[in-house]
Amino acid sequence: MEAQSLPAALPLVAGGGVGLSPERRAALGASLPLVQRDYRFERVWFWGCIQGVRGAYYIAEGLGPDRAAPRSRLYSLNCLDWSLLTPATKEMLALAEQVKGRFQGDPSFEYNLSEIDAEAAARLMESGKEPVMKEEARLVATIEQIDRAVGIVPRGAFVKTPLGSVHENRHFEGLSLVEAKKLSSYFHFTKPVNLKNKTLLEKADLDPSIDFLDSLEHDIPRGKGSKINRCNEREGNMEV
Repeated sequence: MEAQSLPAALPLVAGGGVGLSPERRAALGASLPLVQRDYRFERVWFWGCIQGVRGAYYIAEGLGPDRAAPRSRLYSLNCLDWSLLTPATKEMLALAEQVKGRFQGDPSFEYNLSEIDAEAAARLMESGKEPVMKEEARLVATIEQIDRAVGIVPRGAFVKTPLGSVHENRHFEGLSLVEAKKLSSYFHFTKPVNLKNKTLLEKADLDPSIDFLDSLEHDIPRGKGSKINRCNEREGNMEV
């Protein structure tokens, strides 16, 4: 959610007693505008919170003029002091998948990979690296994985210009009731992967200015026993 709308938006996403205290809300309202000014971001989004054993990580994202460009991510332990995170690498993502369990809440905490995955630890030692992973690197990878999996926007909310940059669609007023029931009306807000595999016949029905991302209609949930929720367009109810 955008930093400027935090006071009104935070109560809407708090449920089941889970939310931010008034002190945290006030701290975010004071510190995020300063982050936007100091780092010269065009906009700042409050990404969310990852709870650890001894503390929580509060995450924010800084955006430039191109909304589809890689975002700068920052974290804070107290909602006041923010630290810039490094971009996620393939190595970080691979190692983070081996680490299980809750976060500790300490960015300097080190996970001993030799106790988790002996093969991965051996490969690191062969390349001259220590078989450890800092929690800060795991945090970077986890945020990236969550964004790739569930970073979703409705169709038409963003437009792509002829120059290739992506901006908010100022004329977007939301999806209609009919369109809101379709998985094809929602896109992954990440770099497209399946779009280039579409045939010319499939691309003929797409609008290049708004259909430049991968839609959710062909997503297959991972894991055994996954449930696919699909909406019955005729009756308007949810089927599992």
